[in-house]
Amino acid sequence: MTAWSWAAASRRGVSHERHGEPRQDAFRIVGTPDGAGVFAAVACDGAGSAPRGGVGATIAARVLAGCAQAWLDHAGRLPHPDALACWMLLARRRIAQAAAAHELEPCEFATTAVMTLSDASLTLTAHVGDGAVVARDAATRDWLALSWPEHGEYANTTRFLTDPDGPAIRIAVHDGRIDRIAAMTDGLERLALDFTTTRAHAAFMEPMAAPLAVRAVGGLDAELSGALRAYLGSDRVNEHTDDDKTLLLACFA
Repeated sequence: MTAWSWAAASRRGVSHERHGEPRQDAFRIVGTPDGAGVFAAVACDGAGSAPRGGVGATIAARVLAGCAQAWLDHAGRLPHPDALACWMLLARRRIAQAAAAHELEPCEFATTAVMTLSDASLTLTAHVGDGAVVARDAATRDWLALSWPEHGEYANTTRFLTDPDGPAIRIAVHDGRIDRIAAMTDGLERLALDFTTTRAHAAFMEPMAAPLAVRAVGGLDAELSGALRAYLGSDRVNEHTDDDKTLLLACFA
């Protein structure tokens, strides 16, 4: 039986380490213990300019994963794509409620959010801000960018769930069989994405995903998650970015 196997990890950026600041990325995975059915991943990146961006990211990841889990427990299949937009708006409301409880403005909890759900035949994404979702076509083995990062007019700017004019939620549907998928925050964009061709960087993604396919444990691969965490904290990665790095990687085999 084919099933999802996944590894997930997040590491604090060296800039945050240097200043004694906490990691501002947050993530959640939703899937069955044996990897059957639908796989869902959420990665959120709290804004460095927001005093409680990391809290906002944690709230958003928890709400979005909770919505996905509740839906899958009830229906056992992919939702309508419009549901993902509703979940994003719910995460925005929960952040606003947390801000109000502390007599703060929602912008102080600013965060991006990227979410994907897939049954390997159909893949949904919901996205606000930077970060990305990439996947490998099962037939051609080409790596595709299913949701591209949104960058603002100025360097190092993007959109957030808490934007006062409302979140710029981008919903996408990929109707095609995949056998690899990954969601990431912006700390890995320069390694994983080819900004010249606006495609996923196969030379990075392929060796990252290959061990999952070889082991095919079904469900969480704790050993590879540990190895991934070590890699994200390595000099090889940190020489390309000083930001937090989060990578959620799954294989259907």
